[in-house]
Amino acid sequence: MQTLHVLCRNAKADDVESLYNLINGYAEKGIMLPRSREALLKNIDTFVIAEIDGKFVGCGALTRLGDDLVEIRSLGMSEGYKGYGIGGLLVERLIENAQKQGISKIMALTYAVSFFVRNGFEVVEKEIFPEKVWTDCMSCPKRHACDEIAVMKKIL
Repeated sequence: MQTLHVLCRNAKADDVESLYNLINGYAEKGIMLPRSREALLKNIDTFVIAEIDGKFVGCGALTRLGDDLVEIRSLGMSEGYKGYGIGGLLVERLIENAQKQGISKIMALTYAVSFFVRNGFEVVEKEIFPEKVWTDCMSCPKRHACDEIAVMKKIL
């Protein structure tokens, strides 16, 4: 496997189109919830992106769910860039951002359980996150048959 120099940085307005294309590509496969360009721009300060040689290759975001809880969402990689450790770098950067905000717990709903476990998360019951249920799950098309797995990591 070749070594790639990956830069993880906070997103800026110029990244909206790349974010939109990646996230909505996953949404078409039923893996992520779709996001509008307007919503991405409004929440641009919650995103981090990964670049290789100035090319957008992945992203992730943090959404605050409570005083001491954030969720990793919209975590994804462009085709051809999975398996290079980019997702782990993005999660690391998101954890650092959460710690700077004084957040003690970080969670995700995911199909990639083994990825999160490798990054120090543990599988937990979704029901321990009423903040998530009332924030997003009520409007999700899968709300009555959610097949995602909840994971959490204590970070402070």
